[in-house]
Amino acid sequence: MNIAVDYGNTAAKVGIFKDEQLHDKRLFQDPTALRVFLESYQAENIIVSSVSHTAEEVLSWSVARGKKIALSHQLPLPIKILYGTPETLGVDRIAAVCGAVEIFPNQDCLVIDAGTCITYEFIDHRGNYYGGGISPGIAMRFEAMHRFTSRLPLVQPVLLAPLVGDSTESSMQSGVINGARAEIQGIVQRYLQQYPNVKPVLCGGDVAFLENQFKPPIFVSPDLVLIGLNRILHHHMK
Repeated sequence: MNIAVDYGNTAAKVGIFKDEQLHDKRLFQDPTALRVFLESYQAENIIVSSVSHTAEEVLSWSVARGKKIALSHQLPLPIKILYGTPETLGVDRIAAVCGAVEIFPNQDCLVIDAGTCITYEFIDHRGNYYGGGISPGIAMRFEAMHRFTSRLPLVQPVLLAPLVGDSTESSMQSGVINGARAEIQGIVQRYLQQYPNVKPVLCGGDVAFLENQFKPPIFVSPDLVLIGLNRILHHHMK
């Protein structure tokens, strides 16, 4: 079994893979719990993508006997990075596009990761990754309205936000949730105009607030980053 660790801003997601298949996955809010798990799990190989703790620290917790890989833009990858400032590129973005290549090989793909930020990543059918866009995520939009106004409350997202809010709370939910959906729909349409065969892929922690709302439907892969990490790991095991 191989382990892929996606350590984000708030939690660590761990995928346990048997070859290319995701066998099991775990979520850890506490780094101590993650460390206990990695110190006890007899993995063969491990790869870590981290935007909070250093990947090297997380790797030091693992008792894996084979490859131990900290993801960075400098590693040999199954894609070609054409981003102008690769040293500033989030490793989670790299993993997500590698996941898209695994699921949709030889296709133009637009990866939409709805997490702390909503990121857009374009990779063409030849495996060239160009970059994309970054905008505020759903929680960040609610937080910004609360922080930068004197009277708006801090509101939680809902799955079924009304189009017409009848209170301050529901109006904020309408603006944020429907606004995020409209943003994603509009960006997808612009990519389709330029790249008619592009395959949109949606992932990230806020997928539940966004999926099943798009025409045409967008392929949803909640485990896209983990799949991409496993793809990179296998690239180094050849």
